[in-house]
Amino acid sequence: MANKEVAPMQHLKLYHLDTLDHNGQTIHVEGPVSADRLRSFQMHTQLDAFRKPKEQFDALVEISELPEGRIIIAHDGETLLGYVTFHYPDEMERWSEAGMKDLLELGAVEVADDYRGLGLGSRMIRIAFEDGQLESYIIFTTEYYWHWDLKGSGLSVWEYRRMMERLMKTVNMVWYATDDPEICSHPANCLMVRMGDDVPLESREQFDRIRFVRRFMY
Repeated sequence: MANKEVAPMQHLKLYHLDTLDHNGQTIHVEGPVSADRLRSFQMHTQLDAFRKPKEQFDALVEISELPEGRIIIAHDGETLLGYVTFHYPDEMERWSEAGMKDLLELGAVEVADDYRGLGLGSRMIRIAFEDGQLESYIIFTTEYYWHWDLKGSGLSVWEYRRMMERLMKTVNMVWYATDDPEICSHPANCLMVRMGDDVPLESREQFDRIRFVRRFMY
């Protein structure tokens, strides 16, 4: 009997735009955006949490060109003030081992220092979920304390952890247990997940097997 052919994942991307005023300046929050749209902006010099701004900008363009890649941005018309990325998990991490087509990582959230406290992070994340366009996915994020801007924020590790939890809960992402070594290496690290309403049971079960590798080894 021939193996059943698996249909390719259809990555629905529905564009949305939101605006807010800040000290007489209009800030636009939009996405998912194309690579061409991204290239029309310059990167704010304070967007350097993960790598140099130019290198991070190139990475954003690369993600936006992926079939599954999604970039949500905040900008003032010329300069990127913040961004959120969605993509398949890195092939070096356990989350990619099963090759799940409906598992997406919320990989990075960054807002320029001068624009923090305006709710841009939550606005960008909410836009990504508009019109149920991510209901067919399991969305996860891995929070590691060594990626957090503790110095710039003035927050303690646990204060920052609570802030990230509040941010992710704006789209109903919740804490999930795992035996992943990196996450278990510090109590402030965590895995947060949102199960889309249209995710099939087999994918939910597969994700459980990925979360707890040791449980299924014996």
